[in-house]
Amino acid sequence: MNRAAADGIRLTAWVRGHVQGVGFRWWTRSRALDLGLVGTATNLDDGRVEVVAEGPEPACRALLAALRGSAAPGRVRGVTERWSAVRGGLTGFREW
Repeated sequence: MNRAAADGIRLTAWVRGHVQGVGFRWWTRSRALDLGLVGTATNLDDGRVEVVAEGPEPACRALLAALRGSAAPGRVRGVTERWSAVRGGLTGFREW
């Protein structure tokens, strides 16, 4: 079990807008790694990006704020979030 699974939370966020083909997943990965989170950023067929992050709750909340912030690449029109218990099994932060 990784440290995130031992004392953290899981954030799943779906980001809408012009967020594919603009470096959004790379930017998200960079923010997440800076915050010590593990997870994934994945392009979805409907044009959204799904972000899954596990780690300490304050770090996950900081990532969510960054996803909604004006510094994010492209044009974020909205972010839907879901919070759950960690599942573990994630290492690093990957872009799919």
